[in-house]
Amino acid sequence: MERLKGKVALISGGARGQGAAEARLFATEGAKVVVGDVLDDVCKQTADEINAKAATKAAVALHLDVTRANDWRAAVAASEREFGGLDILVNNAGIYRTGGIEDTDEEDWDAVVNINQKGVWLGMKAAVPAMRRRGGGSIINISSIYGLIGSAGSAAYHGTKGAVRLLTKAAAVQYAPDRIRVNSVHPGVILTPMVDIVPPEQLQSLIELAPMKRAAQPEEVGWCVVFLASDEASFVTGAELVVDGGYTAI
Repeated sequence: MERLKGKVALISGGARGQGAAEARLFATEGAKVVVGDVLDDVCKQTADEINAKAATKAAVALHLDVTRANDWRAAVAASEREFGGLDILVNNAGIYRTGGIEDTDEEDWDAVVNINQKGVWLGMKAAVPAMRRRGGGSIINISSIYGLIGSAGSAAYHGTKGAVRLLTKAAAVQYAPDRIRVNSVHPGVILTPMVDIVPPEQLQSLIELAPMKRAAQPEEVGWCVVFLASDEASFVTGAELVVDGGYTAI
């Protein structure tokens, strides 16, 4: 229950779904958590629930638009002000669009790139100096199985999640001398609000493609993120942790 004791984590997109599951698990394992999101009311509710369960101030909520460098700087400053530093960054925020190459308009393309790709870069850029001040850290970038394989649609999503995969490796090489580990997580079908835009029949078809024949709960990804954030993963950097029920093994 204390795998993250003494550590401070910043989680983007932490108000609900997978990010909220990660925040709850981190607090359970002894971390202090800064929960960032653009959904201010839901974000505060998630932090309040964590604090109520912990019976102490284990989490704070703040507004974080991952496309804005100023928001990232404020989030890192809040981590240091509220809890004394920053040890863990989870770049969890992301959006999903279903259009193919010709079906995606420029506005949708830019929105997906700005959140899924630029947001990860800005988050790492803001967090690294604070981690240096702590003598090291762990960055976990949430990619997707769509950063590893292709499909007939979701062109912008594929492009950004593939970029996150290689940006993670570049950062892992660059920051290893600073004792900052950087890894990516590649979920398959996870039952979060992100999949609500997928028609039920299509979603079930995707689920059936995985050997395990089911989708995952957000906590099943969250525990993998806990591992990468912890000292148990002290020799793991530049890695891809696939959490997909065997989907990409076929």
